[in-house]
Amino acid sequence: MKQVGLVAIGRNEGQRLRQCLVSATNKVARVVYVDSGSTDGSLELARSIGADTVELDLSIPFTAARARNEGFARLLELAPDIEFVQFVDGDCEVVDGWIDRAYNELAAKSEVAAVCGRRRERYPEASIYNQLCDIEWDTPVGETKACGGDSMMRASAFQQVEGFNPALIAGEEPELCVRLRQKGWKILRLDVEMTLHDAQMTSFAQWWKRAQRAGHAYAEGSWMHGSEPERHWVKETRSTWFWGLVLPALALAMTLPTKGGSLLLLSGYPLATYRTYNYYIKHRDLTTKEAAIYALSCVLAKFPQLQGQIQFHQRRLLGQQTKLIEYKTTNSINSAS
Repeated sequence: MKQVGLVAIGRNEGQRLRQCLVSATNKVARVVYVDSGSTDGSLELARSIGADTVELDLSIPFTAARARNEGFARLLELAPDIEFVQFVDGDCEVVDGWIDRAYNELAAKSEVAAVCGRRRERYPEASIYNQLCDIEWDTPVGETKACGGDSMMRASAFQQVEGFNPALIAGEEPELCVRLRQKGWKILRLDVEMTLHDAQMTSFAQWWKRAQRAGHAYAEGSWMHGSEPERHWVKETRSTWFWGLVLPALALAMTLPTKGGSLLLLSGYPLATYRTYNYYIKHRDLTTKEAAIYALSCVLAKFPQLQGQIQFHQRRLLGQQTKLIEYKTTNSINSAS
């Protein structure tokens, strides 16, 4: 695999970082680890495993996009002939066999810029929130519009679009894929195991912040690429505003004029939950309990997503610097997840 390099990013990932880097050892030509201010010895650990390391200058606002770009630059500095780069978050372990499969796919299909596979939660039973992530990762295979943080990319395609947008605090992978597709490249999701991820979400507050960050990404993505023909995340943005603000505001504002009749509008929430549940029962291999939990989370998430959208536009209009929205605990943060 002299043509393949790997870039891992993280902060205070501890044992998970060891699993991540060891899973790639001897499977790629070079491994680069980009650290964003760890205090748990992550840099020393990475070096002991044989990875080259990049320590980010934290006087410059940190984003996962910036970390990946700097890791890619270091990788090409070390190995200029690298043709493909596997990006992975430090809380993920690369599944045995994935590197070979991804490489073969890219080598055989010159029109494909990036391939990704199935990311799974390592401990889906640890919490309902981990379980929700595991369901979320299970997406349709074939040609797709975007990949996630774990993917193998063609170096030349990555360079052609100048990498990730370093200003984005979330949604940087789909935004990169928008620009790749605009250049004529294709993105593929393969029906094969790719990585094991450890969300480590154990509280409602963490779930809320993660959904809030998604809303921020929807708002920023639609602001950047919402025009025709892309319409990037326009549907998701409008849905958030409708369910998170317009419907409840209308129901409450019309309570007196309608003598409470407008509150019937709130029945839209259980109806939307049922429709989502019914869709996942028909189109995904989920139990009734899993489909019900996921459907409920999709509807409830509209409220933290609205908060994230408001934050984006508020900061945009005021010219304020975008701030990270982190959901992991302070002793184990990987804001790229």
